[in-house]
Amino acid sequence: MAFPESKLKMLKNITVIALVAFGSPCLGKISSAKPQMGWNTWNTFKSHINQSLIENTASTLVSTGLARAGYEYVVIDEGWQAYTRDANGRQQANSTTFPSGISGVAKYIHKLSLKVGIYSDAGIYDCGFFPGSYGYEELDAKTYASWGVDYLKYDNCGGFQANTLSAQERFTIMGNSLKNSGRDIFYSLCQWGNQFPWFWADQFSDSYRMSGDITSSFAADKSGVCKTAYCLNTGYAGVSVLTMIRKMREISGFQAPGSWADMDMLEIGTGTMTEFEEQTHFSFWAALKSPLIIGADITTISKSSLAILLNKDAIAISQDNAGVAASYLPDLSIEGSVQIWAGPLSTGNSKYVILALNEGQSGVNITIPLNGIFKPENLGARYKARDVWDRKNLGTIESDITLTNVSSHQTKLLVLSRE
Repeated sequence: MAFPESKLKMLKNITVIALVAFGSPCLGKISSAKPQMGWNTWNTFKSHINQSLIENTASTLVSTGLARAGYEYVVIDEGWQAYTRDANGRQQANSTTFPSGISGVAKYIHKLSLKVGIYSDAGIYDCGFFPGSYGYEELDAKTYASWGVDYLKYDNCGGFQANTLSAQERFTIMGNSLKNSGRDIFYSLCQWGNQFPWFWADQFSDSYRMSGDITSSFAADKSGVCKTAYCLNTGYAGVSVLTMIRKMREISGFQAPGSWADMDMLEIGTGTMTEFEEQTHFSFWAALKSPLIIGADITTISKSSLAILLNKDAIAISQDNAGVAASYLPDLSIEGSVQIWAGPLSTGNSKYVILALNEGQSGVNITIPLNGIFKPENLGARYKARDVWDRKNLGTIESDITLTNVSSHQTKLLVLSRE
């Protein structure tokens, strides 16, 4: 494949793999071979959550088929805590909204063969001024383990004195603590792309946020959002789907099994996008190997949004064994109009994913020459092409792929298999 990958990035990934192979402790990592899938409370409910909401959603993951499709984590974001620690210094659940505590909720979720996630912060306080874990990392990690927690989302708000330490140091401390907790706990960093975590977070986490927070908008950002990955104002901000995709142009080559750049939660089903926009959203999160964490209320989600989340072919691209993210192909793209991305799937030279996104007006025809995607030795072969969202085969392709009448904000998601 003739993808524009940085040799430096490749060497960096090889170095990390070598360190792991020769005995690096990997801190809190549990070696996440594939991007995690699940559901999180924050996008829809913010901190207004309770035990009944969590348990009803967990049951709905099962009844809708989402759990069977791979969405296994039920992540309780900010809002589960009391505002003070208990007499022994431990974080504690709000006894009014979570009468059974987190351990009781975890038991309910585990009986459904699902896993439970929880939220804390690398600062003294979290974003809502509940107690953060700074200075209590070992105690908190052991507490989570005793409750049966399987996943920790670890935020970066409320640093104050804690911010005298680098992000790397604060997040590493919790990684060590999780490692020593006596339980395998998936470690998901939520540091908003601060200090360019694709250079360091894979050494001790299972996933890391590569940007500020997503907002429920396809194209319109909130004020002050930076369009690139390499900027300093990547903090708490409202990043649109299109801008999140734009940022990944620079860093998709860092994706590798073991730690995933997280483009934030899915806004599919939150009611702000067209069906084509939701398909585009899911296409890129899957092909770029971002975690697939649902942010909608799945107890009321529309049939069309649920169908997108359940699309088996799209999920298979996300969970492909190779763990290689698609790359942006500037020579085949037109800035502000058409984006072409492509990447190999686990069968190497015989199977590929191609994305063609129309950013402009509806009714566009897009032609993709295979010589702009494949290396010369792979040209001349015959490929079967499948359109993932239309759920149909496009026949045999030998040179060019022409896609007709592509709507505005629609992405054609294709899988090519060599005959």
